[in-house]
Amino acid sequence: VHPNVSQGCQGGCATCSDYNGCLSCKPRLFFVLERIGMKQIGVCLSSCPSGYYGTRYPDINKCAKCKADCDTCFTRNFCTKCKSGFYLYSGKCLEKCPDGLEANNHTMECTSIVHCEASEWSPWSPCTKKGKTCGFKRGNEIRVREIVQHPSARGNPCPATSESRKCIVQRKRCQKEGKGKKNREEKRKNFNKDESKETRQESKGRAARRQNREQRENNNKTQPKKRKAPNKEQNLAPVDTAH
Repeated sequence: VHPNVSQGCQGGCATCSDYNGCLSCKPRLFFVLERIGMKQIGVCLSSCPSGYYGTRYPDINKCAKCKADCDTCFTRNFCTKCKSGFYLYSGKCLEKCPDGLEANNHTMECTSIVHCEASEWSPWSPCTKKGKTCGFKRGNEIRVREIVQHPSARGNPCPATSESRKCIVQRKRCQKEGKGKKNREEKRKNFNKDESKETRQESKGRAARRQNREQRENNNKTQPKKRKAPNKEQNLAPVDTAH
């Protein structure tokens, strides 16, 4: 072993030197050179830092640098995340997305353009005018539909979700508002009136009968009682049949 090389290293190093840091790493760790000013220091890490990708070899595992426009990469030619100002597409970082794609500023990727989609029209509504369905000849009817897919930034905009057209109906008179209720109230009043009339008549009849009964009782009290006539058979003297 070279005098400047030590095997009693720290931080995952298998061999190291005072000047260059780690020279080799323990198994499964990645070796990477970090620049400090004009000097490069070797370090051993469990995973490669941002801007690097890892390669494994029988004798050593190394972290290699990604392309300049990649923030993270799987290999040097396949980026997984781009730096600011670039959009990811098929492992590449592009300043402008290809035709048929659009830049997604949220994910910083080139994505497919999504156009708006609407459902089928609903049936036409009844013909109305000012909220009524009677009392007119010409009115309007409408139909509606829903948006089932909203568009992306460069997608086709959504169409109208409602339509209106003129309509003609056979004119008919509207039932007066509250007419049915008014009739019901009138019937109820008449019923109550008839019931009250019958009740009054019954009350008058009862009062008259009570008055007649009281009058008969008073008359019986004021008139003198009639004496019973004597029995004629009792007043007759006995006839002497001896002579």
